[in-house]
Amino acid sequence: MHDEQLLRYSRHILLPGIDVEGQEKLLQARVLVVGVGGLGSPVALYLAASGVGKLVLVDDDKVELSNLQRQIAHQTSDIGRAKVESGRDAVVALNPDVEVELIAERLAGDVMLAAVEGVDVVVDCSDNFATRFALNQACVRTQTPLVSGAAIRSEGQLSVFDFRRADSPCYRCLYSPDAGDEQLNCSEAGVLAPIVGVIGSLQALETVKVLTDFGETLTGRLLLLDGATMECRTLKLGKDPSCPVCGRQ
Repeated sequence: MHDEQLLRYSRHILLPGIDVEGQEKLLQARVLVVGVGGLGSPVALYLAASGVGKLVLVDDDKVELSNLQRQIAHQTSDIGRAKVESGRDAVVALNPDVEVELIAERLAGDVMLAAVEGVDVVVDCSDNFATRFALNQACVRTQTPLVSGAAIRSEGQLSVFDFRRADSPCYRCLYSPDAGDEQLNCSEAGVLAPIVGVIGSLQALETVKVLTDFGETLTGRLLLLDGATMECRTLKLGKDPSCPVCGRQ
């Protein structure tokens, strides 16, 4: 690291669990952020601030006025622009040393698999079950850690699925495609603006922990937060031996 980096990341370097070695890991890391909306905005900004070397931002949407209530990477002047473009501008304005790759399409099939294979961690900030299940399957196949978050109304949840560990469950162990609720989204159910900021910030935290081996990640646990009452619960998750995605791993 050069002198400016040593100063920029000095508060990380002071932490015994990160130090220079951990910061170097962040600078060399590649992270895929799927969705640059309410969750993806704080994820991208905090990972950029933390010094993650390369961010791959994925989103096929454009910025709309209704997004600005919670999607803090975008400004009023960005309305009509691709979210990946305004997200990149926010990241670069915060930390110009971060390399940013843009994918302005919805990932699927071989394109998704190639994107997952090319990074160290995947952060799922998507807003639909189809993408979540597909990302999970790609991460299981490539053994890429997956940091999964979701928020709706005043509630949020977070977990880490680290497929480098034999005992880690996957997203499919937790949810079935037959569970329904596919159509429940923020545009219909609403969402309290700071909830996505809290969950997205926690996703960034878990990503930093995965990349640096700092602390203990949420692998094997599900964090549930109710912002209306500020009640927080953590549930243990076990690997489902009959899971069609990871059960035979």
